[in-house]
Amino acid sequence: MEINFQSVNFTADQKLLDYITKKIQKLNTFYDGIVDAIIYLKVENDASNNNKVLEVKLNVYHQTLFCSEHCRTFECAIDLAFESLKVQLKKYKEKTLQVQ
Repeated sequence: MEINFQSVNFTADQKLLDYITKKIQKLNTFYDGIVDAIIYLKVENDASNNNKVLEVKLNVYHQTLFCSEHCRTFECAIDLAFESLKVQLKKYKEKTLQVQ
């Protein structure tokens, strides 16, 4: 699986990118048909603590799964996104098995 990163308004640390890569690669255990992932990391300029935005666009065969999370840190956001994408992948896998 190919993973692409795009960071907006800041430069992402390699340690953060490694952590996100590790989490995204764990999604292969739930469905092995993941083609690629595009991760958008944004820092919003607002007064709240939840100014980190992480968006994940996961391309699987014949469909795109998407998740967006706002959190205090990117690590927290990827953990929430991982759980959301895990549920989406399981639903997609069940759906494709029913069609066959």
